[in-house]
Amino acid sequence: MNARDDVFVPELLARRVAAVREATLALLDGLTPEDCMLQSMPEASPVKWHVGHVAWFFETFVLEPWQPGFRPFDPAFRELFNSYYVGVGERHPRGQRGLLSRPSLDRVMAYQQSVLERLLAWMDDDAPPRALALVELGLHHEQQHQELIATDLKHHFWHNPLLPAWRPARAKEPPSEPGPAAFLRYDEGLADVGHAGEGFAFDNEAPRHRVWVDAFELAQRPVSNAEYLAFIEDDGYGRPDLWLSDGWDARVRGGWDMPLYWMRRDGRWMCHTVAGPLPMDPAEPVCHLSYYEADAYARWAGARLPTEQEWEIAAARAMAEGAGLPADGDFAESGLLHPARLRADAPGFLGGVWQWTQSAYLPYPGFRPAAGAVGEYNGKFMINQMVLRGGSCATPRSHIRVTYRNFFAPGSRWQYAGLRLAR
Repeated sequence: MNARDDVFVPELLARRVAAVREATLALLDGLTPEDCMLQSMPEASPVKWHVGHVAWFFETFVLEPWQPGFRPFDPAFRELFNSYYVGVGERHPRGQRGLLSRPSLDRVMAYQQSVLERLLAWMDDDAPPRALALVELGLHHEQQHQELIATDLKHHFWHNPLLPAWRPARAKEPPSEPGPAAFLRYDEGLADVGHAGEGFAFDNEAPRHRVWVDAFELAQRPVSNAEYLAFIEDDGYGRPDLWLSDGWDARVRGGWDMPLYWMRRDGRWMCHTVAGPLPMDPAEPVCHLSYYEADAYARWAGARLPTEQEWEIAAARAMAEGAGLPADGDFAESGLLHPARLRADAPGFLGGVWQWTQSAYLPYPGFRPAAGAVGEYNGKFMINQMVLRGGSCATPRSHIRVTYRNFFAPGSRWQYAGLRLAR
């Protein structure tokens, strides 16, 4: 997190705490206790665990050190809901979170409510700015888990042969034919990238620094389903010359021949969505791709993936021109959790789908993680990960910004991840 110790207004921050928690709990609407303890793979956690973990973060990093007379809700939760903070203590194995039938969902809901009430009561006092900065970090941490609840639950339901619906489908959108993606040119030169110091940012977005970028071109919009389908029909999944060696091995092991959640039924292309199986819309951005698939498509298209610096330079320019944000309703607040159709007049830098870059997730020059266990948040993952930019339809609006650096292993497919071409 960045240091902004002099700008916190406890009353306003408390309202945001309540609003973010309300948004988290809204994601549970319509779910059963059984839905909330599913775990389809080690990387995807049960909904119940996510809810407990976001409460754990506030209890562990804010209430325990700062609340007078602090007493834990349940001492056993310190281990059960710890994720990867080795400095805090023992952790329940990540791949075994789906075995936690106890505590019950009711008990976890009581835990999050207790932490929320204690946090809001404590914030009525003269809370130190340093502690309030941890509250703000906790809010953005919770918003990350809101997105993970959406992506993880979609993956859990994918493994149910009933392919259950969880959210309504988008209202039928007007016919859209985005047409061939135009490439915009950006001249060579020095550019400043990274967080500029105003507003919240994670520590991995700083410090702002200057980079040299050669001239490049970037597609005006992400790649569409129709464009990716052409890659499939041209045997893109069967040509090893298009794939990185690790990517080809991952494709063979996983039996990949289409994006995750795509399927063919009675000769029609379908896609599993939060509203259940729907016909694949050619005008939507392709998503649920691994880095390897995005890279192979880019080679097939005679292009490449952008670097994260190129992406940020282009997105910052689009934002300055008032063209960086998609239309309202393309964010998690809409509850739709599905990307809108691409439009020729919309650049789609923020929202819609995360966009893979060719940049490895590494520290910026001068990066320093925060002191203590909270410093484990980002820095220790700077190995074997690739950077994605831009946010998705499952990313809350107040959580999206141009400098945000998301990161996943290159074989990850369950996130709303697509691509944009560069050359």
